[in-house]
Amino acid sequence: MAGEAAAQARGPEVEELVVTGSRVSEAKVAIGTDEPTATVSITSDALLSAPAGITGLKMLESLPGFNVQANDALGMYEFGNSVSVRAFNFQQIGFLLDDVPMGRSDQFGGSPIYRYVDNENLARVTASSGAGDVALASYASLGPIVSYISRGPAETFGGRVSYSRGSDELLRAFGRIDTGEHNGFSAFVSASTVSGELWRGPGTIDRDHYEGQARYRWSTGGSLTFQTVHNKYFDYDSPSITKAQYAGTAGDIFGRSGREFAYIGYVPVPGAAGTPATATSLPITTAGIPYSNTAYNQYYKFAVNSREDHLYALTLKTPIGENVDVSVTGYYEDKKGYGVSPEAYATSLASHNAERLIVPGLFAPRGIQYGLSTIDGKRKGLTGNAVWRWTIHTVQAGAWYEDDDYHRTQQRYNVANGNPDGAPLLNEPVHLQRNYTSNRKTTQIFLKDTISLLDGQLKVDVGFKGLDIDYEISGYRNPGDFINRRTPTITDKWKDLFLPQVGAVWSVTSRDQVFVSYSENMALPRGADDIFSAASPLAPGPDAEKAKNYELGVRTNRPTFNASLVAYFTKFDNRLQSFASPVPGSTTTETFFQNVGSVEAHGAEFSGQWKPEFLGGKVYFNTNLSYNISEFKDNFATFAITGNRVPDFPKWLFQGGVTFEPTPGAILNLSARTISKRYTNFLNTETTGGYTILAAYLDLGDGVDWGYLKNVKARINVDNLLDEDYLGTISTTINTPASFRPGPRRTVQVTLSTEF
Repeated sequence: MAGEAAAQARGPEVEELVVTGSRVSEAKVAIGTDEPTATVSITSDALLSAPAGITGLKMLESLPGFNVQANDALGMYEFGNSVSVRAFNFQQIGFLLDDVPMGRSDQFGGSPIYRYVDNENLARVTASSGAGDVALASYASLGPIVSYISRGPAETFGGRVSYSRGSDELLRAFGRIDTGEHNGFSAFVSASTVSGELWRGPGTIDRDHYEGQARYRWSTGGSLTFQTVHNKYFDYDSPSITKAQYAGTAGDIFGRSGREFAYIGYVPVPGAAGTPATATSLPITTAGIPYSNTAYNQYYKFAVNSREDHLYALTLKTPIGENVDVSVTGYYEDKKGYGVSPEAYATSLASHNAERLIVPGLFAPRGIQYGLSTIDGKRKGLTGNAVWRWTIHTVQAGAWYEDDDYHRTQQRYNVANGNPDGAPLLNEPVHLQRNYTSNRKTTQIFLKDTISLLDGQLKVDVGFKGLDIDYEISGYRNPGDFINRRTPTITDKWKDLFLPQVGAVWSVTSRDQVFVSYSENMALPRGADDIFSAASPLAPGPDAEKAKNYELGVRTNRPTFNASLVAYFTKFDNRLQSFASPVPGSTTTETFFQNVGSVEAHGAEFSGQWKPEFLGGKVYFNTNLSYNISEFKDNFATFAITGNRVPDFPKWLFQGGVTFEPTPGAILNLSARTISKRYTNFLNTETTGGYTILAAYLDLGDGVDWGYLKNVKARINVDNLLDEDYLGTISTTINTPASFRPGPRRTVQVTLSTEF
């Protein structure tokens, strides 16, 4: 009876599918068969067709609805990435690595997913673009959830190595060794390294990454898995630019324009006061201070980032009898890092004068300032769930608890002789900006029942989750705290213990399904530390953002064709915005974050794969097409924006490709990604044009063995094949011209790989 109930819960069997290819995701997971929400996946083979070293975030651009922008072809520059989907941006999406929730995605202090994965170690990436399962732990998600599922230890001894060279002196190497399974024990370790030059301006980018897992499986079922990830990252920044700078009409003294606009790689000579500025000479603007000219802040060595992240997790999965399975994961994360930004002499002098009579130990500025921000933190948590199968019911229940501690400092220091190329003088602070700690304690519970009806043809999900977040920030949050000699402790709490989710999947035939879902979500206010650092302790904290997501879709699996089509409506309330207004209970006007209304989005997403019989199985096509309208529904302050489009959310997104396998061991792929125009500010007074990017790869040697080596392959990837010149990532504004990061030029990468 238990076996029959489990079969009913799984639904009717579907015969083997034919829509497969060497670089196409397997049909069932690609379109989310049996899922009550719009859920799609990229499987391992499809991931391995991407350029080696591509980050875990940029790979999402192949999924329907995801608008991914990156500063470089691999998406490695952390502050140059952006993501939007439906009504949400990067900080409103939840991310998980296996059973570990990744928390917030802030580059400062957060755990963005791209620091924790290598493509070669992933079995699949699964994304729900509007309604992630209540069983998935996240306090960041307003609906969208992305899970990165790793390839566990292999059952047989072996390994994989690859070596890549590419444009801009790119070097990437990867290696993995699996022990194989011996009396229930198996393990793997992997390492990768990436280095190269920035494609835009002087500077380098470097990343060293290590992963490992050890697993013991009992013969009676169940397993205990330890996994760890270590990531070390360093890079130089490149600047965001306005349209005027891009067009060369901004009067840049260094003569910069176009997509090559970058920080300068030399120090201009100080010139006499009152003389014209040139590309090689900057006039002294303060007598006796050779490097007082503001333009010295364009020197590249004053814009760097460095991070180290270490993650450890232990997962126990075990059956309890025939009908109950339990999974528990404990995890611990340790992180640290720093960033450097420049500050001009005049700015530092004003800030120094505001603090020098209050804060002891300050030094007068010598010239350009070395702005050092440091971060460190520890994140630890426990998540667990149980699954009980009983007649037509599959009941899941679970909980998650996390304690996240974070410490940030930010100070300005002199450099030797005030020279941009001088050594930092960390014993000469000029003024202090931040030194605070923050803490988030999160508890989430969930309960879900999946009911199998009509002999498994209809599956209904009914569930809810509850989320409770306690927040505290303490210390010097901004210069005003130093000046007012205060170290406030500010607390807030967001709680909703009933966030429902319902959904249903009806298998009309063994190959065709209709699905529908509704979900409610709550999230920690985006950028909470910045929100509570922006104003005096009197400024109130905002309510949590909340969202409602509706979906209706169909999917089909055919012998030569599979597809999914979903229509959706999304609304999120308590949208956050910073603007000046009186602090409640006083007459003081301050600029602080407030809840200002809602955003609504509606649209449709299509995803499909086709392997036509008349082409002999040698050619197959895949495509994603998304239509999205995201609009503001309320005005705020003096800004009339009701009905305006939300900036950086394109109306149309298309990605399509054709793959040709003329003979075994040879694969040629050509793909295109098209994005329509985007608004760049809330008033919709500025736009940036749409663009189309072509990419191609040639893979040779799949299935070719050479002695002990298997699948000895060579792959050539070309990104931005036609060298399209476009503006990608947008730093949106309310009513002023935005700034952008130009999209990367054509890049070429060659990868040699083998398994053993």
